[in-house]
Amino acid sequence: MVTTIQLDEKLKEQLDELKIHHRETYNDLIKRLIQCSSPQEMDKESLIATIEVLSDPELMKGIKEALERIEEGDFGTPIEQVRKELGLN
Repeated sequence: MVTTIQLDEKLKEQLDELKIHHRETYNDLIKRLIQCSSPQEMDKESLIATIEVLSDPELMKGIKEALERIEEGDFGTPIEQVRKELGLN
């Protein structure tokens, strides 16, 4: 069954910031948030860490941007270059 809910604009903006991808549905977002906060799934320390991450708009924006770059085929610095820069050849 599909239903409609009303949200104020500020809450909608907060939910938008929590999306891990621009195409993530609100339904999937809410399910993810509930799963992340389920006591059966996590211990208290993990739950606190997850809430801290989900509550940080800048961090969530960075994760979202990284996922978008990966989707576009941009995987960042090649591992060979990182090893060379760190002297781990």
